[in-house]
Order: sequence, then structure tokens, then C-alpha cells
Amino acid sequence: MAKKFVVGLLATVLIGVVCAGAIIALVNTTKKARSDSDDGSSSLSATSKPMNAMCSSALYKESCEHTMSQISPNSSASPAEVFKSFVDIALKEFESAARHSAEVTKAKLAGSDSKTAAAVSDCEKLLEDALDHMKGVSSLADKDITNLTAEADNISHMLSSSMTYLYTCVDGFEDSKLKAEMDSALNNATEMSSNVLGVITSIASLVEKLETDLNMLPTQGTNRKLLGYGMDRHGYPTWLSAGDRKLLQAAASPKPNAVVAKDGSGQFKTINDAIKAIPVNHPGRYVIYVKAGVYDEIVMVPKDKNNVFMYGDGADKSIVTGKLSNVETQVTTRLTATFTVEGQNFIAKDMGFRNTAGAENHQAVALRISGDFGAFYKCRFDGFQDTLYTHTGRQFFRDCTVSGTIDFIFGNSAVVFQNCVIICNRPLDNQQNTITAHGRTDPNMKTGVVLQNCQIVADKALEADKAKLPSYLGRPWKLYSRAVIMESSIGDYIHPEGWFPWNGDFALKTLYFAEYGNTGPGASTAGRVKWGTFHVITKADATQFTAGAFINANNWLASTGVPNYLGFKA
Repeated sequence: MAKKFVVGLLATVLIGVVCAGAIIALVNTTKKARSDSDDGSSSLSATSKPMNAMCSSALYKESCEHTMSQISPNSSASPAEVFKSFVDIALKEFESAARHSAEVTKAKLAGSDSKTAAAVSDCEKLLEDALDHMKGVSSLADKDITNLTAEADNISHMLSSSMTYLYTCVDGFEDSKLKAEMDSALNNATEMSSNVLGVITSIASLVEKLETDLNMLPTQGTNRKLLGYGMDRHGYPTWLSAGDRKLLQAAASPKPNAVVAKDGSGQFKTINDAIKAIPVNHPGRYVIYVKAGVYDEIVMVPKDKNNVFMYGDGADKSIVTGKLSNVETQVTTRLTATFTVEGQNFIAKDMGFRNTAGAENHQAVALRISGDFGAFYKCRFDGFQDTLYTHTGRQFFRDCTVSGTIDFIFGNSAVVFQNCVIICNRPLDNQQNTITAHGRTDPNMKTGVVLQNCQIVADKALEADKAKLPSYLGRPWKLYSRAVIMESSIGDYIHPEGWFPWNGDFALKTLYFAEYGNTGPGASTAGRVKWGTFHVITKADATQFTAGAFINANNWLASTGVPNYLGFKA
């Protein structure tokens, strides 16, 4: 506690001195410049330089600096106050862009075919979610520098989610002209989100540098939070409370608030009815027990239903199933999910989730999670293309099974899979399997997918045809896609090149794919792709991708009881 106080105090003093001092110096320079120039251009340039330095990490530096120029220089302004002003300006522009894009969808896309109409409807919801996250950033930005840096990871993930909702909206349109039009309408909102992300990254980086210079960080970097959450000394993600951990560790089933049973022996016959009955502002965890049975329903845990703990009688006994698909049901990929989680702090144990649409119906999601701080223990996810959509937020999967064909673990979450079984099913004859397809679109996003100590195996139906139907560890869905496979057992059916391109050379210079310490007949990296962005990393490099460093799990997962480990498996 004392150490955190000292670091916070030093960060407050030093950053304040650096920024305020620079502004004072440049304001004085500006006064002189005014006497030498009538147009005041030197003044504008001089006073903006210190604050423009906060745009050093931004992907869109020019527009970031333009927004920063709208903030009045103040010699007493702290970086936190500058950031707050920046966020307020960005939020107004974001709101304007969101309104404009909504007008575009209504004015130009109304009355189109059913699939386009579905995309329009989906966009409206996604834009609402994106705006909510930007407002959340604004509420967190109203802090002093110590609190702001403490919230930096949460702010980063809110912004990443906001940006992901925007491109998910665009991706929903199949018509290239409509897609381009929507992309253009959302361009300013995307840049605004990205620029705020760049500014908070710059502030956090300066604080981290100060801490490092003062030798106050662990030498092995185990507290570095690349994905915004870590693990405690017992290996639990830090965002799980002690009570949640007990729920997951307990041999006996916890007492439920609601029981779902198809035979009528519970309060509810459907899972949706149990979720709808959750009281508003229910204190603590709301526990739902789903008795054995196959529940054929499309389930939604909405964003106003937080802290739900759902458990069943086993992943092969309590099963939620559906068959919505991108082909047959003419909806966007996001809406094909059998089970959707948008509420925060959702936990599932001993549950099965399926999408039975089949390989021929292309995108068909078994489970989508867009809620932050989700945990799954001893669960199973079955499908073909796009089985598990880790859309946004931070998640942890332990002792789970995931099966599929193309891009069957995809999305833009910060997510770690530990001790899971990853099964490649047999794809169609003209297809290949790709396990991961990560959707990171900005280098400042703390998102990525890590498979640690997992078993990567072939289904029996694929085993017979593995020579003619190649399988890969992943491909880059978006420009800054990030995936790491470490300490896992890789079957011989994985192609020697390991990784597959998305389309031509797209993302091959910007992605980050890495492998460390894998075993099995498919683990050799001798024949791997020769892209400069693929890495065979050392243990020292891999440390940053362990759960403790990569996702700072000790802030949220420790309390759930989900077994896990902080660093390497051994």
C-alpha cells in the first residue's frame, strides 16, 4: 500500500511538473513570439507542443493534435485535467458522428433486403453501446492523476470496446457500397475513440517509465498489464472476488436464486425467463441453476443484468442449443449466437453451448460474450465456423472444450484460455481450419488471445482427411491481430506453416503471432511462416503473455474459484 502511495505521489508531482512546467515555459516563449508576429501562429504552435506530446502514442496524430489544440493552455493544468478536457471534446464529436451515421442508416438503407435491414437494426444497437462506453470513459476521466492511472486499463478496454462496436456495425453490411458508406460515416467516431486511447496510453506509459526509473517495478515484469488484467499468487484473475472463487471451487452446488428445469421441477422452464426475472439492482451474485436437459432457445444476458452466476449439471448434460446462421436466417454474425452475454461479471460453470447450423451455413455462433470480466469453467462450446465470439471485454476460460472449423475462436477481447481442449472439426471440402481470428484494430488496444497449456487436437472425422484439409493455428482478422500459443500440445494435423493469411498480404506487417514452449508433433516451428511479425519467443518474452502479466487477473478472477496459474504452468 505504501509503495503504491509513493508511486502515485511521485507520478502526480513529476508529471504535473513536467507538463505544467513545459506549458509555462512555452507560454512565456509565446508572449515573446506575439511581439514579433502579428498573426499569432507562433503562439498557437508553441503552446500546443506540450499537450501534443500526449498524442505521441496516437494512431491518428494529426486529428489528435487538432482536438488537443481546442484545449485552452493552463499553467496549472495537470495531465488528468487535460485528459478530461480532451475526452469531453472527443465525446461531443463522437456523439455527432454517431448521430450522423444513424441518419445515414435510416435515410439511405431503409426498405432494403432483410439482411441489410438486420444490419441496420444491429448498427443502431451497436452505436448505442459504443456511445455508452465513451460516456463511461468520460466518467472515469474525472480523476486526479493517481486515480486516472489506476483506471487506465479500464479506460483502455472501454475505448477498445467502443471501437470494436463501431467496426462490428460496418462489418454487418455485405454490400460493398453500403459498407464503405457506413465506414465513412463512422470514421470520425473511430478516430475520436482511437485518439483518446492514444492519449491515455501516453499518460500511462510516462507513469510506467517513472516507476521503472525508480526501480519500483518487479524485475520479471509480472505486473505488466498488456491486456488490462492479471493473476494473483494463486493464479486467479484479479477481478474475481473471494465469494466468486468459493462458488466455483465448492464441491457442493451453491444455493441458487432461481432453478431452471424443462420438466417443470424448477421455478422456470426456460433460461430466458430466469434471466428476465432477475431483480433490478440485485445485490451481489444472482445464482441460476440449470438442471440437466437440452434447452433449445436463444438466450440473452443483457447489459443491465450483471453479476450472474450460472451453473449446470455438466457440459454434456445442461446444454443450450440453437441453429441461427449467417446463411439460413439472414442475420449478422453477431446475432447468430445461441447464447449471448452483455452483462458484466458473468460466470458459467458446467454448461454446454451449441450452434448446430453446420459447416454449410458458414458463420454460426454458439456463444458471444461482449461483457467485461467473464469467466467460464468446465464449459463446452460446439459449432463450426465462428463457434466462440469473444467480442469485447476481458475473459478467462479454464478447463473448457471448444470445437469448430473456421475462425472458431474470434473477436477483440483480451482473453486467456488455460488447460482447454481445442478441437478442429472436419470443414467442407473446399475449406481449411483456422483456430483463432483476432480482431485488434489499433496498436494501443490491450487485446489479444492466449492459449496456454491447451490440447490442440483433431476430431475423428477430420483425422481421416487431415492430409487434404489443412488446419492452422490462426489468421489475422484485423490489422493488428494478436495471438499467442504457449505451453500447449499441438497435434500433427496442424500445417507446418502454422499460420494462414487472411487475404493476400493484409496485416502481415502489423500482426503479432507468437509461440513458446509448445510440444507435440505439430509444435515444430522449423517450417513456420516467414513473416517478420511471427515470433518464436523466449521464456523472458513469454512472461508478458502469462495470465499474471497479460490480463492482470489478480484484480478480478481470484475470487471466483476458477483454478488457474499466475505464470508458467511449471
